[in-house]
Amino acid sequence: MTILITGGAGFIGSHLVDWMLASGNEVVCLDNFDTFYSPEIKKENIKAASGNKNYSLIEGDIRDIATLKKCFSQNKINVVVHLAARAGVRPSIQQPELYYDVNVTGTLRLLEAMLLSGVKKLVFGSSSSVYGNNPKVPFSESDPVDNPISPYAATKKAGELLCHTYHHLHGFDVFCLRFFTAYGPRQRPEMAIHKFAKNIMDGEPITMFGDGSTMRDYTFVDDIVQGIVASTQNVKGYEIINLGESKTISLKNLIVLLEEKLGRKAIVKQMPEQPGDVKLTNADITKAIRMIGYNPNTSIENGLGLFVEWFLRERKIQ
Repeated sequence: MTILITGGAGFIGSHLVDWMLASGNEVVCLDNFDTFYSPEIKKENIKAASGNKNYSLIEGDIRDIATLKKCFSQNKINVVVHLAARAGVRPSIQQPELYYDVNVTGTLRLLEAMLLSGVKKLVFGSSSSVYGNNPKVPFSESDPVDNPISPYAATKKAGELLCHTYHHLHGFDVFCLRFFTAYGPRQRPEMAIHKFAKNIMDGEPITMFGDGSTMRDYTFVDDIVQGIVASTQNVKGYEIINLGESKTISLKNLIVLLEEKLGRKAIVKQMPEQPGDVKLTNADITKAIRMIGYNPNTSIENGLGLFVEWFLRERKIQ
C-alpha cells in the first residue's frame, strides 16, 4: 500500500511515517517545513525515514495545486492521511485568516487533487477542540459541535464538513479522527507538556492559565498512531471517530506528575484564563473500539515517563 501523509514531518505525522515504513508500506511525505516552529526539528523527525527506499519526501504546501499534482502524478497513492494544518488554539485567535487559508482552503485543494487523481480514501486529522465547552461528558461523536470557541476549532469543523461533501458528491471514503491532546516524544515545543518540561529544567517559571482545574484527556502519540493505522485499513463510508485516552487529569495534577518525572520543582506563575481554551476534554471512545479496534494502553503516568526520557536525551544531544 502507498500512503500519502500530509504534514508527515510533524509530531504525529513522523511517528506515523515510521510505523508505516516498519510495516512494509510505501510512504510519500508532503510537508512545507513551516516556521511555526523550527524546521530543523521536523527534519530531525524524519531523519531515520529518509534512508528508507520506500520513503519519498515532497517539500511543498497543501495550498499549492502544482505540488499536489506532483504528489499524485508521480505516485500511485492508495490512501491519504491528511495531518497538515496550522495548529494551536491561541495563535489562531491572532491569525484567523492564515488558519482558515491553510486548514480550510488547503483541505479543499487536497480533496480536489484527490478527485482529479481518482484517489478516494482519506483519513482526516480533526480535533477535540470542535466540541468547545460541551456540557455533556464524555464527548461523543453524535454530540452537536456547532459552537466552536476558537478559529482553529472552526477550521477543523469546516474540514469535516468538506470531507462529508466529497463523500456525498463523489463517493469518497473518509474517517475524520478527532484527536484528544496528543503528547509524547517529538511533541511540538510550544505545547504545554514540552514547554513546561523545558521551563522546569531551566529553572524558569511555567505559566498556568486559570486555577489549574482545567481537565484534559491526554493521549499518547503511539495510541493516536494506532488509531490512524487502523483507520487506513478500515476506512469506508463517512465516519467521525474520537481518538482519546478516555481519562482526564487536571492541569495542576499534570504539573505535579511532571515534577515527579523530572525530579525538579516547578515555579508556577498563575495567569487569567485564556480566550479559546476549553475547560475540559474527555473522549467517549466506544465507537473507535467498535469500528477500528482502537485500544489505547498508555497511561498518563507511563506516557509522561516516556516523554521525559526522550526530552532529557534530546537536551543532552543539543
